Amino acid sequence: MKSIARSLLRAARCSPAGGLRSRSAHCGKLHRPKLVLGIETSCDDTAAAVVDEAGNVLGEALQCQREVHLKTGGIIPHVAQQLHRENIEQVVKEALSVSGVSVNELTAIATTVKPGLALSLEVGLDYSLKLVNKYQKPFIPIHHMEAHALTIRLTNQVEFPFLVLLLSGGHCILAVAQGVSDFLLLGQSIDIAPGDMLDKVARRLSLIKHPECHGMAGGKAIEHLAQTGNRQQYTFSLPMQRYRNCDFSFSGLQNLINNTIIQKEKEEGIQEGELLSCVKDIAAAVQHVVAIHIIQRTYRAMLFCIKNGILSPKHATLVVSGGVASNQYIRKGLQALANANSFAFLSPPPRLCTDNGVMIAWNGIERLRAGLGVLNSTEGIRFEPK
Repeated sequence: MKSIARSLLRAARCSPAGGLRSRSAHCGKLHRPKLVLGIETSCDDTAAAVVDEAGNVLGEALQCQREVHLKTGGIIPHVAQQLHRENIEQVVKEALSVSGVSVNELTAIATTVKPGLALSLEVGLDYSLKLVNKYQKPFIPIHHMEAHALTIRLTNQVEFPFLVLLLSGGHCILAVAQGVSDFLLLGQSIDIAPGDMLDKVARRLSLIKHPECHGMAGGKAIEHLAQTGNRQQYTFSLPMQRYRNCDFSFSGLQNLINNTIIQKEKEEGIQEGELLSCVKDIAAAVQHVVAIHIIQRTYRAMLFCIKNGILSPKHATLVVSGGVASNQYIRKGLQALANANSFAFLSPPPRLCTDNGVMIAWNGIERLRAGLGVLNSTEGIRFEPK
């Protein structure tokens, strides 16, 4: 991994130094702790968790739909919705059972209401509102990306403000977290997200047929094969080199990669859907160019924040979260970038980078503490896909 960090660092034109901070949570004994049930159904995972105000995860459960969607080559919204409907009651009951907390003991119920797949969001919201109305509990609507951004405050002692990079299948966002519900947007993808692009490349390469990738999601298959591939066999142009901002773009890069795949299929005399002999090298080159693009735009955001006094040079922190943040190659490159620029680097453990109920419950705790967005009436509450 050290050689990975070094090569990524050279490409981003930076050099080494830095640190990491962590904390352990302590449960208050003088008063009845706040307890929040978090429910997450924004995409293809049905998840729930109970978290207390000290950051203790008392119980959690998750039903993953990955196997079903792998067979269809992607997420089909009405299929995801049906699976959520079949699983949500059992998932919530399991999280509550493991926690030893009854619905009556909850302080509030927090649920993802935006952004995400409309049909998936609808299931979580409908189920949550039935609980809220039956047990007369406050309701906390949660923004999925805010939850990803604040998860780090569950696992580590980090104060506002901090620079946060959110990388997932649906989003790519650079922002400064200035408070629980206060974000300064610096940049985002102008087209598709990195996770979406990696999944599409994996499908185009038919990695589901590769003997080493059985049962792996697209991005995970790319990461796995890249470990034994030679990225120097292929060079893809970096996007947005002329744009002096912090935005990202991945669709043009995907087209370049697709053209390379088509050319190699012609050279090897195979049809689309068959495995190329050079698939590991392509995977390595794809992962590398995605990492460099993300690192370069993040570097611009770091410079902007320091130059404009948005972050203190002595206490600057880069937080990386979201599903793609669990990619170790990308994570190591971003850590090297942070070290080189005297930023502390923080990222939740991989299991909390992907969609989960814990981050939703924790976001509910954060909002309870701050007195923000806690609703005693749910009249007119709606989910918002965009």
